[in-house]
Amino acid sequence: MRLILLGPPGAGKGTQAQRLVERHGIPQLSTGDMLRKAVAEGSDVGKRAKAVMDAGQLVSDDIVNQIVSERIDDPDCAKGFILDGYPRTVPQAEALTRMLAEKGLRLDAVIELKVDEKALVNRMEKRVAETRAAGGEVRADDNPESFRKRLDEYRQKTAPLSDYYKGTGELVTIDGMADMDTVTAEIENVVGAAALK
Repeated sequence: MRLILLGPPGAGKGTQAQRLVERHGIPQLSTGDMLRKAVAEGSDVGKRAKAVMDAGQLVSDDIVNQIVSERIDDPDCAKGFILDGYPRTVPQAEALTRMLAEKGLRLDAVIELKVDEKALVNRMEKRVAETRAAGGEVRADDNPESFRKRLDEYRQKTAPLSDYYKGTGELVTIDGMADMDTVTAEIENVVGAAALK
């Protein structure tokens, strides 16, 4: 089962990915984790990524695509994986489609959690208030201004992926504003249907 979860920050992708990991025993592949692992292992692509990051620059699509390609060749991905934070752009999505085809693989589904952005901001503010009330630590970027910037960036760079995957016939949209268990059940329906293909 090979999945991509799409949706803006705060849509619940992390929670749902974790539930899929627990239920199906497939890894959640986070771009950040994959980059850190490649750098720590000192692979060729890891060394290239480290040099770019040490120079304070963004890692190129070429490097990210190679890191993802190598990661999905790992044995724990044999039964499938959930991509988290990749692809971020249409060129990355096109590269992923080519990469999977070269490996004789394809995505089972691209699941987009549709959410109301205003409600997301309210949800984030409530979460911050609850964390503070409980004496917890709040991330520096957990404030309405930063969150709105992250939403804007998502809208500009990542939202076009919806149209791309709609065009490939892989996109399934789920109401991300429903309660967590309902969203999980909807995702499981999609996964079940994909398994029957």
